Amino acid sequence: MSDSLAQLDATAQAELVEAGEVSPAELVEAAIARIERIDPELNAVIHPLFEKARAAAASPELPRGPFRGVPFLVKDAVCHTAGDPYHLGMRFLKEQGWVAERDSELARRLRAAGFVFVGKTNTPELAMSCTTEPLAYGATHNPWNLEHSPGGSSGGSAAAVAAGLVPAAHANDMGGSIRIPASFCGLVGLKPTRARGSLAPDFGEYWGPLTHEHVVTRSVRDSAAVLDAIAGPATGDPYTAPLPLRPFAREVGADAGSLRVGFTTASAVVDAEPDAVAAVESTARLLAELGHRVEPVRLDALDHIEIGPWIAAGLARDLDRWSALTGKEIGPDDVEPMNWLLAEAGRSMNAAQYLESAEQAQAWARELQQWWAAGNDVLLTPTSPGPAPRLGELAPEIEVPQLLYRMGRITAFTMPFNVTGQPAISLPLHWTRDGLPVGIQLAGAYGREDLLLRLAAQLEEARPWRERRPPTHA
Repeated sequence: MSDSLAQLDATAQAELVEAGEVSPAELVEAAIARIERIDPELNAVIHPLFEKARAAAASPELPRGPFRGVPFLVKDAVCHTAGDPYHLGMRFLKEQGWVAERDSELARRLRAAGFVFVGKTNTPELAMSCTTEPLAYGATHNPWNLEHSPGGSSGGSAAAVAAGLVPAAHANDMGGSIRIPASFCGLVGLKPTRARGSLAPDFGEYWGPLTHEHVVTRSVRDSAAVLDAIAGPATGDPYTAPLPLRPFAREVGADAGSLRVGFTTASAVVDAEPDAVAAVESTARLLAELGHRVEPVRLDALDHIEIGPWIAAGLARDLDRWSALTGKEIGPDDVEPMNWLLAEAGRSMNAAQYLESAEQAQAWARELQQWWAAGNDVLLTPTSPGPAPRLGELAPEIEVPQLLYRMGRITAFTMPFNVTGQPAISLPLHWTRDGLPVGIQLAGAYGREDLLLRLAAQLEEARPWRERRPPTHA
């Protein structure tokens, strides 16, 4: 039963429960068996929650939401769950044995949708890397090739979904952390519009306006349906995204019309590798065959972004917050070298400098979005400049200047849309000769997940990917 269920997306598993063909307890037990069998090769699930999951699946109080009984994994960052370890990839919090007191609003909404949390997934320290190799928990391996990274910072979630341990898992994105792991692991990764969901009760913003919450999935329809379940403001949120005209799930299969699509593989930060270029050019040709108006574009604004002050200030604040919460001062020996260096830079910044950097980033975001305001619909780019790097190439022990340079290359195409707040989705439309997935990214205008989901579903139908399975799979 477990191997056959491993082939199904979350929507299909929920349909089995609704039809009475399988029980929530059977779904959860099968997922636990897969995790126990496969995860020792991956190191994706760092906090098993098996007994809690069994109890939730068997309870008559399990919510009758759209994903009732479907097993789910939660990334160990930002979205915390009551009574469970919450370590953010930090040795410091691991040594403190820190446990979350309550659910975040996102966790509450995911539970209300019927998901059953079977564990929490590995993440780099403070979610601050394009790989998942924290000193606290060790490296997570990519199921397409165990010597390669699954990406970061949602690498644990992406590796688990790609390997079939669960059909969907929580992810978040501050600079590409949904889309990059989706690209490296052959998944669908949608970064929604800023404030589409909520960061309550702890935050209105996290690291300025950069943080976006959602999931990694195998299918476009799962991404859309989960977005319906978690979207909307919570009481007291500082702002929210424009309301959709109808449920996002109804966009899947809807007519996308003839869209104006621009594509580029150019960036002043990085030259895209041949496989990434091939992925974009092949997708551009497919879009033209599907009736869209496709042309190459050059957006100079993509090359001018600078958000270092937001990240540095965010890290400094994180360390100060955890020092206060634990009652123990965090020092340089408690934090990986890159994160300590950036936090120290954040502490050296004064308030006027921080506000100046915010003004500059907002002006840049306004400049970039003029392309969509001029009547264009979707921008097609690589998600990352190439396929997944080998483990160790982005490890926290690498000298900090080299590490920052390498991470800047990988996020060159994703980070801009964290600053603008626009929705962007990575789709698995290309594989290398060695069998590594290479994602393409579609970016829409602010608030236009509907358009991206229509187009993504059209591409999924035209060039299906769900039958592809990595060598390490349940």
